[in-house]
Amino acid sequence: MRKISLPEIQSAIDALKDWELEVVTGKTIGAEHFQFAGDHELRTSDLQEMLDDDSIKGILFARGGYGTVRIIDELDWRKFLKKPKWLCGFSDITVIHSHLLSVYELPSVHSLMALNFSGASEEAKESLRKIFFGEKLSYEIETHALNRNGAASGILCGGNLSVLCSLNGAPSDVDTAGKILFIEDIDEHLYHVDRMMMNLKRSGKLEDLAALIVGHFTDMKNKDENNPFGKTAYEIIAEHMSEFEYPVCFGFPAGHEPDNCALIMGVEWKLEIGERNKLAQL
Repeated sequence: MRKISLPEIQSAIDALKDWELEVVTGKTIGAEHFQFAGDHELRTSDLQEMLDDDSIKGILFARGGYGTVRIIDELDWRKFLKKPKWLCGFSDITVIHSHLLSVYELPSVHSLMALNFSGASEEAKESLRKIFFGEKLSYEIETHALNRNGAASGILCGGNLSVLCSLNGAPSDVDTAGKILFIEDIDEHLYHVDRMMMNLKRSGKLEDLAALIVGHFTDMKNKDENNPFGKTAYEIIAEHMSEFEYPVCFGFPAGHEPDNCALIMGVEWKLEIGERNKLAQL
């Protein structure tokens, strides 16, 4: 994860204090080691201390980028497992969501991070507040032309599509059978999206899903503007889903945009697509 300064996360600190939560900042805030927020040892020890500290009831990651996969196997989860706490973030934090679910069958929170508070929608911030205070989530979703109708229930998994594909075959790789898979991404070439969907399909990740939820695919691009791929990211995904029969929901408000509503990974949800489009935590 890249360097981040205290002023950059002040909006998050203010919001958390408004919710009457006490805020403790980690040692990596303000740290820098090339593209990372501190060197390997600092980033690992900082997160380890937060995981082990019983007075810390939840961890809101400051930002994404890259680097979580470099420390995930060095973390000691034994104290955390005795007293789990919410680990909240998205994008690169998909590594943690997948690891907790795959290895320990524990939930975590796909949500905005500290850096995102200043521009986040009120709905996104409120959804995270509800999780912190034990309120269940329920979303009404706008209709999308590419949706496939149906209803399904299952444990929610997923996150950033690029990160999910990078975990394929690793210990943090989630078994998607019977689950509702959520995907989102940013700043990818369209042919990359196609390649990643082929990766999921060929590795069996799409075959036995309960449902698929597609969030924001932001700032997608063609490698060569004079030779376009010919489909949008949503159209690429819809094409790959055409051979399956389970419900597919496009346009869920989560991902790399201000309206990044929170989702608890690793718990049961019910999805309804049709006359009403709704996702509700069970």
